[in-house]
Amino acid sequence: MDMDGNKRVFHRLGVPSTASGSTRQQQQQQEVCYHWRAGKCNRHPCRYLHRELPAPTQQSSNGAAPKRFAEDSGSQFLRRGPKFTGGSNTWGRVHGGNAVPKKMEKVCNHWVQGSCKFADNCRYLHSWSLGDCFDMLSQLEGHQKVVTGIAFPSGSTNLYTGSKDETLRVWDCQSGQCAGVANLGGEIGCMISEGPWVFVGLPNLVKAYNTQSNADLSLSGPVGQVYAMVVGNGLLFAGIQDGCILAWKFNAATNGFEPAASLTGHTLGVVSLVVGANRLYSGSMDNSIRVWNLETLQCIQILTDHTSVVMSVLCWDQFLLSCSLDKTVKVWVATDSGNLEVTYTHNEEHGVLHLCGMHDSEVKPVLMCSCNDNCVRVYDLPSFAERGKIFAKNEIRAIEVGPGGLFFTGDGTGQVRVWKWRDSP
Repeated sequence: MDMDGNKRVFHRLGVPSTASGSTRQQQQQQEVCYHWRAGKCNRHPCRYLHRELPAPTQQSSNGAAPKRFAEDSGSQFLRRGPKFTGGSNTWGRVHGGNAVPKKMEKVCNHWVQGSCKFADNCRYLHSWSLGDCFDMLSQLEGHQKVVTGIAFPSGSTNLYTGSKDETLRVWDCQSGQCAGVANLGGEIGCMISEGPWVFVGLPNLVKAYNTQSNADLSLSGPVGQVYAMVVGNGLLFAGIQDGCILAWKFNAATNGFEPAASLTGHTLGVVSLVVGANRLYSGSMDNSIRVWNLETLQCIQILTDHTSVVMSVLCWDQFLLSCSLDKTVKVWVATDSGNLEVTYTHNEEHGVLHLCGMHDSEVKPVLMCSCNDNCVRVYDLPSFAERGKIFAKNEIRAIEVGPGGLFFTGDGTGQVRVWKWRDSP
């Protein structure tokens, strides 16, 4: 973000700020007005754009990357002034006709059973998705209960999935076949990967596997089920059933993980964690989100706008997104004081279970929003224009982004599906 007098603009095309003359004027025409994005520009005409630029299909020549999701811990939250009016920003504004038609939004039960006689004339869907932006490539069968975690470690050719059936399955990405099954003796509550490591949350335990060295470690300390994990600032954080968040730090000398901290404050289980803007955000069954300073590990704010369990939290650009069983997705932004406030609330007809952010084939930001009606809604950001839907026989509890436009979903029946974004025309 550059300063131009007292006007701030986002440089979407990576244009240097040292240009002058007609070149500078052309550059300004390719810059999005910061105040328009916040809904408060009062210049007519304004020399900056009052619309979003089309997303680049690849990184710009100076290496500028598209807006990133949870891993972008270097970004700072956008601060807004006291005159900001949350109802007039760009969140939730639908531009264009991307909405999916409402007809036939139900999967044909006879088609699922292989017995539909109507073929293309059936009024119900003969597909597990709706929309023309992605395709299902394959189904991975094997788990007997809900899939609670999917991980794709860097440098690996294997996909890892965990389930409440107490098994960890390893899938060969070339053949699509199951390459191994490990019975861990307890329900898997969550699973993530960081570099070559795969971390598995179990009752009273976290298992750590190194896919390169084959190290197999057990991290003790949790009391109850481990529901959520995230890595940030060199620490592994785990959200526990008793409301605590435990942290471990890797010790290269011993090639192991050592207890580093215990973060207390939540009164019920911690079911979601994310790191962004040098903060740790935790969502809990106590209906609150706590904001923790990553350096001091102290709680600096408690967000209480949700009225039911906060199932998932996600960082995108300068915003925090949260979802809840109260049927809402809330977008938070930092005020001048540094505290977070809700700038937009998106309402669903059903409780929201999980959020996953990714980019489509045109590098446009997309939000996957899984609800407890066995459906994942796919939205453009920040407009929340619906792009499509993914259906399942049961609730989808796990969504993971893969390489090359791939992503994975895991549902309550134990089925894992592989999807791929369609290339832009």
